[in-house]
Amino acid sequence: MSTPAKKLTLEIDTNELSEHHLRLIKSINSLMTHVLTTQSEEDYFEGSSDLLRLVANAIKKAKFSENNQQIEYAQQALEFCVDNLSDQVYQNEVTILDN
Repeated sequence: MSTPAKKLTLEIDTNELSEHHLRLIKSINSLMTHVLTTQSEEDYFEGSSDLLRLVANAIKKAKFSENNQQIEYAQQALEFCVDNLSDQVYQNEVTILDN
């Protein structure tokens, strides 16, 4: 007997999102699911790298960054993220942020 398929439905207010933003969100969600469920070492590593690349792209395309191009906020934000990510990589515990 098979179990019924489980689904997670996310509701996002898309009023202020561009088509590019929507494509990024869909791609990030799809790739996140793949990374979390793959059994392949190659897919796990490549997918993880691609996922972070897509998230970085989303940060670069954020309205705040695009509306304030005179200052390189996107690059500063990504450098800040990389520093925090580096710290997280070497911690043995996982930080859980539930909303």
